[in-house]
Amino acid sequence: MIHTTEATELSQDERLRYRRHLRLPNVGLEGQRKLKQARVALIGAGGLGAPSALYLAAAGVGTIGIIDDDVVDATNLQRQVIHSTATIGQKKTESAAQRIRELNPHVNVVQRDERLTTENAVDFVRGYDIVVDGADNFPTRYAASDACVIAEKPYVYGAVYRFEGHVSWFDARTGPCYRCLFPEAPPAGLAPSCEDAGVLGVVPGIIGLLQATEAIKAIIGIGTPLSGRLLVYDALDASFREMRVRKDPACPACGESSTMRAPLGAADECASNGQRSENVQQTPFDVQPQAVKERLDRKDAFELLDVRDEDELEIAALPHTMHIPAHEVAERVAEIPRDRDVVIFCHSGGRSSRVTTLLRMQGFENVYNMNGGATRWSTEIDPSVPKY
Repeated sequence: MIHTTEATELSQDERLRYRRHLRLPNVGLEGQRKLKQARVALIGAGGLGAPSALYLAAAGVGTIGIIDDDVVDATNLQRQVIHSTATIGQKKTESAAQRIRELNPHVNVVQRDERLTTENAVDFVRGYDIVVDGADNFPTRYAASDACVIAEKPYVYGAVYRFEGHVSWFDARTGPCYRCLFPEAPPAGLAPSCEDAGVLGVVPGIIGLLQATEAIKAIIGIGTPLSGRLLVYDALDASFREMRVRKDPACPACGESSTMRAPLGAADECASNGQRSENVQQTPFDVQPQAVKERLDRKDAFELLDVRDEDELEIAALPHTMHIPAHEVAERVAEIPRDRDVVIFCHSGGRSSRVTTLLRMQGFENVYNMNGGATRWSTEIDPSVPKY
């Protein structure tokens, strides 16, 4: 339960708006007042943050703080339902705030147009009662979770991957924290981004709503939180299952001997949803799309290797390429020439970078990663190649 100060009275318009809540015996007028008094922080206004924000606002949460540094892109609209075609190119915080105010003018929206980091996380979460995490990358999740441990705030976790979603409730004062479940981020390349792997648009909607439900329950003081339980949803067989999460006495964040005073952070090993091509990390073996184009124009003797999946080729194909999906490279390494340069690309640069590293570890000295992949090729070289 979230402890709030004495709540302000509801206006006549609010009593009418929330009438279905007021009739619930476990909510009523007192519960609605608690919602109005509550302050909820949303990390990210994307696939998870969008449904969470809409339903928290509709429920009457008095203050919603949103932190996000991204802008609305057409590829977001398949799942980020708080945005619209009209707000493409607009800051996500502004687009989300505008929609929230249209839905419920009684909600105060606080916008922070920046990425949550280890430097600003504690300052951000201190001003709120609950933190709902809609981040799509590990560094942000760890920064948020660590900050919640330090600031003694509950942290509502959600994550999605293709057809599956996870949700849980972490409060280090009474149970485990996120690091008790995942002590460290997975090795670089092990967990592909939603941009690379894809995600069914309704799945973040379901998980985001579950996150909002956990926050609302806690504010009102009803039901049982998902503390110590990880709820796993599989859309393909319409199933929910639970996994137990135990508090780790040796957890570096909330364990018995923890001395954490600032978020520990995590290496930025995973690209975020909708990551812009100019933000793709450079490696010593990267080549730029323009350099590849010049080699093609000169008809140089080199191989252009596409490691995307088959379905991606149907959407957008580059000319003069050989194709081996990234997950098959280890088994088909003999097909990759060693007697000439090989430039590898994928959708946005993540998978191709991992394949480049793998091949170099196996003795290939002439393999290179095309930075930014097909997305950057479309932007800088050939706009006729569709973006997706």
